[in-house]
Amino acid sequence: MATPRHLSVETLDFSLRGEHIALCDLLKLAGIADSGGQGKHLIAEGTVTVDGRPESRKTAKIRAGQTVRCSGVEIRVVAER
Repeated sequence: MATPRHLSVETLDFSLRGEHIALCDLLKLAGIADSGGQGKHLIAEGTVTVDGRPESRKTAKIRAGQTVRCSGVEIRVVAER
């Protein structure tokens, strides 16, 4: 029986200016993707989750309070103060 591997996850907070941000733009601004196009590619590959659920909509509206995971990075979206 195989033992589960525990992968290290980097967590960062993203301060949201406004009501929402497109998922592909969030991946770019958080430094996970080099461009919006690369962000869209990551989403299309099925490697992105929002609040623990797979997300395939490239321009899904991400709001404060949500958590996005991709490529070993967890992004907590918080309202700008």
